[in-house]
Amino acid sequence: MPTYDYECSACGHTWELYQQITEKPRRQCPKCKQLKAQRLIGTGAAVLFKGTGFYQTDYRSADYKQKAKAEKTASSAPAKSGESSKPEAKAATPSKV
Repeated sequence: MPTYDYECSACGHTWELYQQITEKPRRQCPKCKQLKAQRLIGTGAAVLFKGTGFYQTDYRSADYKQKAKAEKTASSAPAKSGESSKPEAKAATPSKV
């Protein structure tokens, strides 16, 4: 069962309520007893896979995997003698306006 956030528009009191999905939203504020309570829109909960065999990287896109592989092979390639591993600084050219 999910936890819902509520706020009373009369007194400003906010609270959480643990209730079933099929239940109707509560209207009465527990503090001022007026029928001005509204269910707030929450961010929702993320799906978390826990336990052995579930890894964050298991669900990466194919594009991400290709880029990671290319980056790994580029960083493991030895630098040629006389070449610097740092990128050369380019001279700034003024843009025409």
